[in-house]
Amino acid sequence: MFPGVDPRQMQGMLKKMGISQEDVDASRVIIEKTDNSRIIIENPSVQRIKMQGQETFQIAGNILEEFPKEETSEEDIQTIIEKTRVSKKKAKETLEKNDGDLAETILELSE
Repeated sequence: MFPGVDPRQMQGMLKKMGISQEDVDASRVIIEKTDNSRIIIENPSVQRIKMQGQETFQIAGNILEEFPKEETSEEDIQTIIEKTRVSKKKAKETLEKNDGDLAETILELSE
């Protein structure tokens, strides 16, 4: 943390200030966000810090983000079928391949 300071000395100084820190043995940390996406931290280094009656966590590691996959709507699939006269399966597969872009899917299937 500070160059030239022995880690044991640092722990002692933190303890005198009413701050305690402990390592948490974790293999993965997952943070679920309000938009339903997730932050996943693989091989984390986790410390629990207690200070002035509050607990905080410090996390470092390999970060991945997952975003929810949007479901294809039946209404969009029906629109594609009506405009292009393809099967429901083909309409759904192409819509998913085009990340839910209705216009792009119709153009592609109309060629």
